Amino acid sequence: MRVRRPVVAGQFYPADRAGCVRMIEECLPQRLPDGLPERIVAGVVPHAGWVYSGPTAAKVFAAIRSHSTPDTFVLLSAMHRWGAARPAVYTGEAWATPLGEAEVDADLAQAVLDEGAGLLVDAPEAHAGEHSAEVQVPFIQHLFPGARLLPILVPPDEQAVAAGEVIAQTIAGAGKNVVVVGTTDLTHYGAMYYGFAPAGTGERALEWARANDEQVINLMLEMQAEKIVPETAAHHNACGGGAIAATVAAARTLGAQKGVLLEYTTSHHVRGHGPATDFVGYAAVVF
Repeated sequence: MRVRRPVVAGQFYPADRAGCVRMIEECLPQRLPDGLPERIVAGVVPHAGWVYSGPTAAKVFAAIRSHSTPDTFVLLSAMHRWGAARPAVYTGEAWATPLGEAEVDADLAQAVLDEGAGLLVDAPEAHAGEHSAEVQVPFIQHLFPGARLLPILVPPDEQAVAAGEVIAQTIAGAGKNVVVVGTTDLTHYGAMYYGFAPAGTGERALEWARANDEQVINLMLEMQAEKIVPETAAHHNACGGGAIAATVAAARTLGAQKGVLLEYTTSHHVRGHGPATDFVGYAAVVF
């Protein structure tokens, strides 16, 4: 799989160039909040369809753009479909989207594999049907023309923190501007779609989900990478526990001391009608 073809274009985001550009511009914030880190080394973004989570993800990419122009983005993806036993590095040539082909940083990919020998594996096939990194790529292509990618799928297990540390150590020695972006959605709430509705429906459900999400968000903000996978396994408040644990570990290794929450919302707040029944939480965080 030398060039990964899009699998959710036309579903999660537009299938044509003009549509992608228009929607990305619509998602970008009018202004950024105060209190951003002086240097942004990493971020966490959601990965639902752009009509739901695009504006939340866009806040992270806009914050990064306000600080620097990265040479490479390391995209740490959740694992929805492929049963990867180890963190899986994509070593193909490029990822295609309606905006063209984004080149993979082959040198950094090899360096990560060398640094993480026995932990990370060369497995481009693990990315074939995974949407969580794909929906970020057009944002990068549009806002950071020429930036390269390094997609790595991270299973939600005890390997995630070590993988993040290895990735950061490799970045530190790479001699280029690299930013790590991990992706997760938060609590998937509702009886109809997710079989998970411990607080019923309506405002009580939204309050319960927010409190559930705050537990993992606070671990991100406090840089407690080791607690994230156990937290998400116990409370079902993130589908990308491995990705965000690795992201926090990488940010910490690169010198970040805390995270900054740019936005928390849910799909109900974005596009809901009537009482809240089935919805998903989203957060934008930078380090």
